Amino acid sequence: MKKTILTLLAYSYIQTIAAQTAFDSAIVLVPQAANIITASTIVKIENLGININSDLPELRPTISADGNLLFFICQNHPANTKFRSVPNSQDIWYSKRDSLGNWSEARHMRAPLNSTHYNAVYWISPDNNRILIRGAFTEGAFLGKGVSMSHLQADSTWSAPDMLYIKNFEKYDKGRQSGATMAHDGQTLLLYMTPERGSPDNDLYVCFLTTDGTWTEPKTLGKKINLPAYDEMTPYLAADGVTLYFSSNRPGGLGDNDIWMTKRLDKSWQKWSEPVNLGSPVNTADWDAFFTLDAGGEYAYLTTNLDTYGESDIVRVKLLEKEKPNPVVLVSGNVYNAKTKQPLSASLIYETLPDGTEAGNGVSNPSDGAFKIVLPYDKNYLIRATADKFFAQSENLNLDSLTKAGYKEIHKDLYLFPIEIGQVVRLNNVFFDFDKWDLRPESYVELDRVVKLLKENPAIEIEMSAHTDSKGSDEYNFTLSDNRARSVKDYILSKGIAESKIISQGYGETKPVATNDTDDGRQLNRRVEFKILKN
Repeated sequence: MKKTILTLLAYSYIQTIAAQTAFDSAIVLVPQAANIITASTIVKIENLGININSDLPELRPTISADGNLLFFICQNHPANTKFRSVPNSQDIWYSKRDSLGNWSEARHMRAPLNSTHYNAVYWISPDNNRILIRGAFTEGAFLGKGVSMSHLQADSTWSAPDMLYIKNFEKYDKGRQSGATMAHDGQTLLLYMTPERGSPDNDLYVCFLTTDGTWTEPKTLGKKINLPAYDEMTPYLAADGVTLYFSSNRPGGLGDNDIWMTKRLDKSWQKWSEPVNLGSPVNTADWDAFFTLDAGGEYAYLTTNLDTYGESDIVRVKLLEKEKPNPVVLVSGNVYNAKTKQPLSASLIYETLPDGTEAGNGVSNPSDGAFKIVLPYDKNYLIRATADKFFAQSENLNLDSLTKAGYKEIHKDLYLFPIEIGQVVRLNNVFFDFDKWDLRPESYVELDRVVKLLKENPAIEIEMSAHTDSKGSDEYNFTLSDNRARSVKDYILSKGIAESKIISQGYGETKPVATNDTDDGRQLNRRVEFKILKN
């Protein structure tokens, strides 16, 4: 970002400091398991340096889940869209971090996102393919108060933003300020605003995504969060989905507004632990807000006006263990056409098993099919992509079986199979007990997708098959696989599918897809799949 006031001497001095900061960053950016800190540790605030900060006010940082993409506001920059016509114009700027931990020189966002007097990014989806922005837009035309979503396009530009339709939103946003964020699941929206016209005191609210794509009426987060006659604002819900950070001028702070932390205790969004002030150095004697985290929960990014290059800067601070959210798993991968091996743009859904509750959503990058989703521990997940004229091979990720050893990153690619004659699709989320053929309840979510495929495509006929590894006799393996295939067929018939649409067949160990000499190979050979016979 180009400087507007700094002298050459001061600029040279700051370059030296920035170089030292980059060197220090390279040292501290180690896996968090090897870098645990305690209350006795001296915690330092790290300025993100002159590639991001200037002698102007930098405000409202929003960091991506992987910690490598940062959006923020720069106020009164000459490159801002309304710089010449509006005092204190605020535009969106962004920077990317490289593999060495260095931030690129900040760049000004192009149209259509910087179009009003005051622009801001409220949230970045874990896949980095969606951003939530300030203001209500329709096909890029600004309408007024509200929030809108923009999607990354195949040419790496952002789409014209479109507003989120929130039931009765206008009843609640009547104060001096308002804003929003979203949970990493993409289906929980948090807002700060007030129904009192002209009031400076906001409350926190939650809305939920409905099946028709609209959002429910704002629901207060309850009396423990929203204190009468105090200002609660700038919420940030950590990747675990339960740890909430927000800014408030409630009693017990260090100065004006401070950052507070609380944890959600149930699914009502009304019961919370007692909010705790994060203390120094996160909070100061001045006004503190705009707190955000990466998915690892290790570093907080926020705005400060202490020891800055200008009026306010973006900084980060390492959190104490007691201040961190619960650990999560960041799952990344690519979506591919299973037949052509080409990347696909697709929607992503992840559900919990055995209940089949949708736990979140995402989208893959339109150019390379890349995606990222964040999953809390203690659940068994089914993950799949969706696209027209394709059937997804879902993946299973059982985080019940993983020790909560801290933040983890896992790579898992997803495949979509074209719906055509001869196509074979493996069903990864069909489960049986050892040496048995009774379906376990967590299989129903997967098989219900097959039922839906058959109902939506009346001409399709399929063969449902089951396979084993080479352990055991040929006769035993054939009997076991045949019974398992028949159990799957019986379940599908019980959902109203005509018997003429499906046949079942057990193949035992006769059709391996991998070696039977290793545990991994034998696991691949133990499978249930279907083949499209007619379409």
